Amino acid sequence: MTEHRPQRIVIIGFGPVAASLVEGLLPAAASGQCAITVISAEEHLAYNRVLLAELAVGAAEFEHLGMVDPQRLADAGVEVRLGVRATGIDRSRRRVHLQDAGHIFYDRLVFATGARAVVPTLNGLNFDPHAEASLPAGVFALRTVDDANQLRESLGPGRRIAVLGGGVLGIEAALAIATTGAQPVLVHHGPAPLGRVVDADGGALLARNLRAAGVEVVSGAKATGIHKDDQGFAGLMTSTHGLIQADALLISTGVRARTELASGCGLPVGRGIRIDEFLCADTERRIFAVGDCAEVAGQPPAGLLAPGWAQAAWLSRHLLELDNSTVSASLPAPDFSASDVLMLKGQGIELTAAGDISAGYWDEPDLQATVYADPARGRYLKIVTRRDAVTGFLAMGLPQTSAELVLAYERGTALPEDRSALLRLDDPATEQVSAIPSDEDQLCRCSGATYGQVAHAVNAGCTTVTQVGESCRAGTGCGGCKAKIEELLAKAPAVA
Repeated sequence: MTEHRPQRIVIIGFGPVAASLVEGLLPAAASGQCAITVISAEEHLAYNRVLLAELAVGAAEFEHLGMVDPQRLADAGVEVRLGVRATGIDRSRRRVHLQDAGHIFYDRLVFATGARAVVPTLNGLNFDPHAEASLPAGVFALRTVDDANQLRESLGPGRRIAVLGGGVLGIEAALAIATTGAQPVLVHHGPAPLGRVVDADGGALLARNLRAAGVEVVSGAKATGIHKDDQGFAGLMTSTHGLIQADALLISTGVRARTELASGCGLPVGRGIRIDEFLCADTERRIFAVGDCAEVAGQPPAGLLAPGWAQAAWLSRHLLELDNSTVSASLPAPDFSASDVLMLKGQGIELTAAGDISAGYWDEPDLQATVYADPARGRYLKIVTRRDAVTGFLAMGLPQTSAELVLAYERGTALPEDRSALLRLDDPATEQVSAIPSDEDQLCRCSGATYGQVAHAVNAGCTTVTQVGESCRAGTGCGGCKAKIEELLAKAPAVA
């Protein structure tokens, strides 16, 4: 009788999604069912990239960003090769070539290569879309721990830091920089930050709130190049606002999937590595992709933790099923879709948005647009409904109203006929009972953890946010849900 050899699983990349995949495979690795090798070009074990801005400004320490326990990996026999770059894939021999001229064989190969920062086509920058940008001194793209450490060295009271890009990450980075005493300058090409999410009035209020938080906002800017002196970066050149002087530049203009390794071995690529609904990239069911590098069934990478973690959880089970049996052609397709709810919090700014709010008052008989504005208090609300069901909303400075709208939007439930009732949820002088989240409602946007899963963790004995995170991952992403977790912990009955 021949002895069954462990399935050799090779994972290229070691970010948060790869860490989740390894976590799901650990029991099988410990029992000898599979042998896992992780290849990472970075020198660090997997860490939480969502918190890099906090790391850069000193609000978080690197040891708090770690997402794996090295001792557990070692105990399960997981081999992690840090600081090693994969240079090619030989699909016929099923082996991965490494930069040190060595190679490693695989039975199943998983691309978890993530995405690199998009470097815009500015004079003075290397904007090769398929290579790591060689940025001049004083120019950063916040994707790695090394980037965060370099940015931290550029911060200081009175130092001007230009942030190019008006999306969520650019705004959050600018707000974090403002806490250090440095002077962030948010430069973007649209009429207002978050231009794809806000309307004109909401955008104007957001820009005002950012300025009140210490962020200079330069809207409608068209960047053309960078200006350098003997020390490195000295300013951002624009065709609309002239030279914007600054001591450093943080680029936050989006990301692009790392697909060159997959493309080099003949796999189809587009906006990501093209895979089917079962995350498979080849006809032999040997190669898979997850996370920010994966274009699942024609859908571009979401760029969010929740769908990546969902993919990793499903694939960890699927890989072991492939080792045991032939996968049925009728296997139901998993759902890796992510909510389009966007949340921005920081420095007193609270914004939540979802769906499409472009409808006007008189566009269609079935569409109803409701708007409330209180600029003096930093409050703004626009709701678009179709037959009382929310199709889109933007809420600023109204946290309780936002929470109610998120539930209504994701459940598809009708709003009260009197929309002003929602505003009373944020009136401290009025007691209102808001909708009670069900066990199936999401509590953590990053992990996808539900209220029911967090409640189960609390009932099982978890007494801290960290313990809840270890149980169901809630609170381990951006940290925006920690207050809700603390509320559930506070309501838990005391253990005698």
